[in-house]
Amino acid sequence: MKNLKITALFFLLCSCFHVHADDILPVFNFPDTDEKMHSISEWQGKTLVINFWATWCQPCLKEIPEFMQLQMQFGKQNVQFIGIAIDELLAVTRYKNTVSINYPVLISSEWDGFNLAQQLGNSANTVPYTVVANSAGQIIYRHAGTVKKEDLIAVIAK
Repeated sequence: MKNLKITALFFLLCSCFHVHADDILPVFNFPDTDEKMHSISEWQGKTLVINFWATWCQPCLKEIPEFMQLQMQFGKQNVQFIGIAIDELLAVTRYKNTVSINYPVLISSEWDGFNLAQQLGNSANTVPYTVVANSAGQIIYRHAGTVKKEDLIAVIAK
C-alpha cells in the first residue's frame, strides 16, 4: 500500500511539472530591417519577451516606448525584447528609425507572422500579441491586446 501511495504521488508531481509541446518556444527565423536573417535561438538562455505588432496598429505603437524602457531596465538581467512586425519592410524601417527602438525588430509576412502567433496561442489573430518565454524556452505568459507594464514586470521579475 505504501508503494502505491508513493507511485501515485510521483505521477501527481510529474503531471504538475509536465511541459506540453505548445508550451515550448519553437525555433523560427525572420529577417531584420536590414534584411539579415535571425533565428530565435540567437537569444537562447535569455528570458524573451516577444511582441507581435504592426505600424498600422495604434495600441502596438503605444506599447513600444514602454518595451524600450523595460529593455533598458531588465536587459542586464538576461531579458531580451524582440519585436516581430507583421508589416511591410519600408513602413517598419521608417517607424524604427523614427523611434530608435533599442531591441531587435524582425519582419514577417502576414501569413508567417500570424501563423507563428497562432502556434504561440494567439487564436484571435490579433496584434498586439505578447509572449514571454523563460530562459529554458518555456512559454510562461501570453497576452492578446495591449499588455500592462506592471503585469509584464511581474512576469519578468519571477
